[in-house]
Amino acid sequence: MDKVITVSRQFGSGGREFGIKLARALEIPFYDKDLISMAAQNSNLSEEFMRHYEESAPGIFSRTLYSYYQMPMTDQIYIAQSNLIKQLAGRGPCVLIGRCSDVIVENSVKIYIHAPMEFRVRRKREMDTGVPPEKMEDHIRATDKKRKKYYEYYTDKKWGMAENHDLCLDSSVVGVDGCVETALVFLKNLQ
Repeated sequence: MDKVITVSRQFGSGGREFGIKLARALEIPFYDKDLISMAAQNSNLSEEFMRHYEESAPGIFSRTLYSYYQMPMTDQIYIAQSNLIKQLAGRGPCVLIGRCSDVIVENSVKIYIHAPMEFRVRRKREMDTGVPPEKMEDHIRATDKKRKKYYEYYTDKKWGMAENHDLCLDSSVVGVDGCVETALVFLKNLQ
């Protein structure tokens, strides 16, 4: 595989696990949450600050307030992560998770992992997330809403749309491992 693979995902669909397993199968680097600490090292922003505001679009108040003084912090974080994503993609094949990487890396293979809400709720309840089981669906919806707002703010594209991706996979149908197997066949047959 000589291409960068970008993975977008619904929260709880197994997209992160998919990305890890795909990168291992292809023997290429995997980048997700480590992008935050790497971007912090390459910028003048603290890692703690970046983690707090990461994947957040600026609110109306912050946009108005900052427009008079400086660029909003969320924009600074987006730029720092975008620059890092471009650097990593320039080094060679890798798997990048989220953070608008599918738009930042224009010639990547774009994969989207999704699943029905009941599957995602069940999957997240099986993990030790610290979220009470009765609040899990609300937590998933809030996380998806935040990702959607961030993606649409920085890309001017609709989040989760099939036409923005080369391959869309429902992890509830074949599981994460089945998604990896399907993606490997797809990647093998790329022209």
